[in-house]
Amino acid sequence: MYKRTYPPALPRYENTLWLLFQDGKLLVRDEAGEISLPRNLPVSHISADPIHLAESADSSCLTDELGEQLPVPEGFQLLSLRDLYGLLSDADYELAGYASEIVYWRRTSKFCPVCGHATLQKSKDWGRECPQCGHVGYPRVSPAVLILVHDGDRILLSHKPGWGTRFSILAGFVEPGESLEDCVRREVEEEVGVELGELTYFGSQPWPYPHQLMVGFMATYVSGEISVDEDELDDAAWFTPSTMPDLPAAVSLSRKMIDAWLLARD
Repeated sequence: MYKRTYPPALPRYENTLWLLFQDGKLLVRDEAGEISLPRNLPVSHISADPIHLAESADSSCLTDELGEQLPVPEGFQLLSLRDLYGLLSDADYELAGYASEIVYWRRTSKFCPVCGHATLQKSKDWGRECPQCGHVGYPRVSPAVLILVHDGDRILLSHKPGWGTRFSILAGFVEPGESLEDCVRREVEEEVGVELGELTYFGSQPWPYPHQLMVGFMATYVSGEISVDEDELDDAAWFTPSTMPDLPAAVSLSRKMIDAWLLARD
């Protein structure tokens, strides 16, 4: 099990687990179809400035971005985090998601958003400080709510352009000055025009695409006819366990919520 480390901690072990990204995809070892995170890579693939991310009892974990033109070594391939779901252990998959957010933060925080001066890494956390104006920034986390609206043995699912045949539960980003619960009610009213009753927290999931935190709620339907906001959706409808459409991938919290609702109907 890896424990997170923070600057200015330095790697303590020669045995190194590498999380290396190129164009948003992770470099993984592929041995006869067996996918794993690489260890102790060739020197040509190691940056002079990797990020020390975590440690286990005998290994350091480092992450970095590969140069765009750097070839993939033999026996390796580049896969997206979505494609890697189920191919890595839960612990390794969580570590990969964390790494992707940290390398994204480093790449997008090199300059102060206030005055444009180059920023410096703070110690003991991932914050970056501007020596010119004193502004301090931290890795961005964008909270979004997922809302499973249910009414007895039916569930309200929506569809967006480009989703093919897939339907999912409602979702939306939390606005400044808004509670999670207020966001749930606002998003449902705006997108499908129905009124909600009781809200029940289901769970949360980091969603590193690139820096979201999904927070799921079960919501009971009270009243109203579906009225689709065509700026957000192109369809929304009620479904029953026997009429379910194509659903989101198993990696997503939205699918876990739908599966939990279906299980409760059995």
